[in-house]
Amino acid sequence: MNGFKDLVVYQKAFALAMEIFEVTKNFPKEEKYSLTDQIRRSSRSVCAQIAEAYRRKSFPKHFTSKMTDADAENSETSVWLDFARSCGYLDQTTFRHLSQKASEVGLLIGKVIKKAAHFSR
Repeated sequence: MNGFKDLVVYQKAFALAMEIFEVTKNFPKEEKYSLTDQIRRSSRSVCAQIAEAYRRKSFPKHFTSKMTDADAENSETSVWLDFARSCGYLDQTTFRHLSQKASEVGLLIGKVIKKAAHFSR
């Protein structure tokens, strides 16, 4: 492996963060410093936490801790998606699509956590 950018979980988390960025461009201006900012931050943080975890892969407990942080940020992103849908900022199709991608990222993070020892080699 050449680095964290080669990890499928990172690639999918990054793609989701970019989709969220594009979708939130259409959120109301009054949400700029609240919902828009929060969902962008949490989705981007998933990627940052994965990168940090990868750099700590020689220390399985630190690696697992950072991946757990990534999972928590991904869960936060899901909550913001719920709010965006409930506020009428996302149509049902877009909401389902983004939620499914967030679920997939969460499942991948879980698999990485279970195989933390594999990354320390």
